[in-house]
Amino acid sequence: MTFDRAAGLAESARALAAGEVTSRALVERALARIDATQSSLNTFRVVRGEAALTEADAADRELAAGVRKPLLGVPVAVKDDMDVAGEPTAFGCEGQFPPVAQDGEAVRRLRAAGAVVVGKTNTCEFGQWPFTEGPAFGATRNPWNPEHTPGGSSGGSAAAVAAGLVPAALGSDGAGSVRIPASWTHLIGIKPQRGRISTWPRGESFQGITVNGTLARTVADAALLLDAASGNHDLDPHRPARIDASEAVGRDPGRLRIALALKPPFTALPARLQPEVRRRVVQLAEKLGSLGHLVEEADPPYGQIGLTFIPRATVGLAERVREAPFPALLDRRTRDAARLGRLLGGAPLRMARQQEAVLHRRIGAFFRSYDVVLAPTTAAPPPRIGAMLPLSGLATDRAMIAACPYAWPWNVLGWPGVNVPAGFVDGLPVGAQLLGPAGSEPLLISLAAQAEAELRWHEAWPPPQVVTDSPAA
Repeated sequence: MTFDRAAGLAESARALAAGEVTSRALVERALARIDATQSSLNTFRVVRGEAALTEADAADRELAAGVRKPLLGVPVAVKDDMDVAGEPTAFGCEGQFPPVAQDGEAVRRLRAAGAVVVGKTNTCEFGQWPFTEGPAFGATRNPWNPEHTPGGSSGGSAAAVAAGLVPAALGSDGAGSVRIPASWTHLIGIKPQRGRISTWPRGESFQGITVNGTLARTVADAALLLDAASGNHDLDPHRPARIDASEAVGRDPGRLRIALALKPPFTALPARLQPEVRRRVVQLAEKLGSLGHLVEEADPPYGQIGLTFIPRATVGLAERVREAPFPALLDRRTRDAARLGRLLGGAPLRMARQQEAVLHRRIGAFFRSYDVVLAPTTAAPPPRIGAMLPLSGLATDRAMIAACPYAWPWNVLGWPGVNVPAGFVDGLPVGAQLLGPAGSEPLLISLAAQAEAELRWHEAWPPPQVVTDSPAA
């Protein structure tokens, strides 16, 4: 059987179990594609070439012995904020970092499912921005147009999946950092319920606003990776009830009440939905209506939710900066934001954390009238490479909010969201979010899968002249 970049996670796992391909062959192809595109797309910070091939050979021996695991022998990637034993975790920062001794819990679970981690993908410094650039590694580029960013902060993972280097990857999402790059690279991006995928060795990441999530070309592949990575360390503070994401892919979601939420949540800085992005999201809403769902415009009662986000985000950043081995090398915007975080670490943080329960009640009441919220993932298509890199802190905040005002409230709430492709604007992908209350991943996944079966968005690929895909690769 000839395997190419179109083979997804589930298909790769099936073919391996059937003996149609070896893990070594799949890992070799993944490594060759990474090597062929590293100078152009620059998706990886760490490539585990020799180690991954050794693990592939071990997987082949298990497969030959009749062992079966969900992802046995399948190559995947993880974002460089996750610990992989024997590799550094630089999290987008400049400098030489020592290798860590143990896998983080999410990586440990991927390995237990049989996956082969071929490398760690690029991310901006401490995952703060919706672009993946910096002096530590350069610029990661969008496979749909290399003059544009794939987004961030999980831009390396998104670009690697969109380009067909790996069938799926883990990212993390603290203000949309899975959903935004999924939107801008034409992928499925699942931000699960807080605690669904462990962030251990941190019980909470960025004061609970950041969670680990999955990126893939199809809903089924994103759900399969979610099932494989889900679970908790014994000391995790958030332990949601288990779900079966893969089972939800084939489930009829029923006739749903969907709120089309086009108004950006309140922020202190201006944000405006670009008309062409709005048109694509409305077209998706109309398609959902044609599938039998009731869709009407309505906005969740967000209120002043932004006042609770800033203390948690900046205090979480200050915690990371305190641990940084090379603080002098950090971006000036990082140091300034961490300084604010140190000021907000007392009563403002406590008040922000206490407000979460109030927000759960108020926004949770909205879901008595609606089952799902459909909203733009971003207000604009992906910016050009370098557009935000040289800006001041305030100018960066303005540019971020102008482009990405929609994703972050669900990080405050800790509830799940799924980005789905919504089409293209001037040849660049844009997406829409399906958002739900606590534990609603199965419903969101079943709705996303229903839309995917109708719209077939996974059949579109980036231009071949951008992504190297020669027979040797």
